Amino acid sequence: MVHSERWVMDKPMRGLTPKQAFIKRCFDILFAALGLLFSFWIIAIAFFIALIDTGKNGFFMQSRVGQHGRLFLLIKIRTMKEKQGISTVVTTANDPRVTRIGRFFRKTKIDELPQLLNVLIGDMSFVGPRPDVPGFADRLEESDRIFLSVRPGITGPATLKYRNEELLLAKQPDPESYNRNVIFPDKVRINIEYIANWSLRGDLTYIWRTIVG
Repeated sequence: MVHSERWVMDKPMRGLTPKQAFIKRCFDILFAALGLLFSFWIIAIAFFIALIDTGKNGFFMQSRVGQHGRLFLLIKIRTMKEKQGISTVVTTANDPRVTRIGRFFRKTKIDELPQLLNVLIGDMSFVGPRPDVPGFADRLEESDRIFLSVRPGITGPATLKYRNEELLLAKQPDPESYNRNVIFPDKVRINIEYIANWSLRGDLTYIWRTIVG
């Protein structure tokens, strides 16, 4: 079972209050709607390019673990082709499955834009823990499960710290093991602290840092 190192401070770990959750959700609905209004044409063009580039549905949809452990379908622009003999869900910087156009979509974050729909319908938030495939967050124990008390996010403090995660994994002899035993526990620690100290100003800061790089 995944078990993160406890961060113990002068106050107990807690989730968002009902008021905080309401404010966060209102922000998500408003700006996800505006984001889709202004970016739908980019999403549409990227969809058709990915359709031609990969020969498959331009949207990549995968089951991810959401709030309270509920599974949902994450929507992204498809950036990879299937390669015989490669089945890992961990993607590295030199992953041969990622196409040349896919690398551009990933670098510019265009592949992330469809997740605005996930935010609008309530599967995700703008800021929060990145949603993982089953086998990570859903296996957390005890107080670490506070990680699942909020909706997963498009960005967040752990996402920003590991914005070069694919490059980091490419340097490891066993990327899957390093991701599971080193990176994921650190993300859990970072996100538990984020939840316990949540503020709207903090979310705006993480969004700004994501946009400006």
